[in-house]
Amino acid sequence: MPRVDEHATVVAAEPEAVWQATARVVARAFSRPAAARYARAVGADPGAVTGPWPPAEGSTLPGFRVTAAVPGRLLELTGRHRFSSYTLTFALDPVDTARTRLRAETRAVFPGLAGRAYRLLVITSGGHAVGVRRLLGSVADSLSSAATGGVS
Repeated sequence: MPRVDEHATVVAAEPEAVWQATARVVARAFSRPAAARYARAVGADPGAVTGPWPPAEGSTLPGFRVTAAVPGRLLELTGRHRFSSYTLTFALDPVDTARTRLRAETRAVFPGLAGRAYRLLVITSGGHAVGVRRLLGSVADSLSSAATGGVS
C-alpha cells in the first residue's frame, strides 16, 4: 500500500512501557462509542472488539485488526471500509536507556471516486494527521502521568 504519512515522538520511557501504553491508548481511542459508530457508518471491517488485549495477532477493534504485535517493538493494525484499505503501524526504537522513539506510519489506498473524495476529507484536510499526533501525545502523556503518580 502507498505511504500516506508518518509521525513520531520521543517518549521518556523504555520500549516495553511505551508499547503497553500504545496498546492502551489505541484500545481506548478506537473502542469509544463515537469511534464504533463511525466504523459502522463507513462499513468498517472488522466492526467490533474481539480477542485479547493487550493485543495479540488477530485481536480486533472497530475498524482495525491486529496483524502484528511484538511487545516493545511493533503494533500493526489493518482494516478496510467502503472508501479505503489501510494499515497503521506503530514502531518503537530505543533512543537510549530511558527514551523511546514512537513512530506511527499510515499506508492506505482510496479506490474510485468515493475513495478520492474520502481521502480529500480525511487526509488532505489534515484531520488524519491531527488524530495521529493526538494518539502519540496521549501515549506520552499517559506515561508521564504514571511517572508522576497521576499528578501533572
